[in-house]
Amino acid sequence: MRFLADIPDSDIEWLDALALDQGVSRAELVRRAVASFRADASGDAIDNAFGIWKGRDDIGDGLKYQQRLRGKRE
Repeated sequence: MRFLADIPDSDIEWLDALALDQGVSRAELVRRAVASFRADASGDAIDNAFGIWKGRDDIGDGLKYQQRLRGKRE
């Protein structure tokens, strides 16, 4: 479905630059923004983010990872 929306020129310029940077269309960015807003407004954002790092093999032990980020020694 299509719809019309009035968006300030400065926001359109920002969207166009971001779309170019990400290699997607302006419409795709708007679809992503709506999906993100919808998930956040419905509370699904927490559910969607739960376990998002579970497949990462570059982190290892969570506490050691935090300490490494903070510049602390083990």
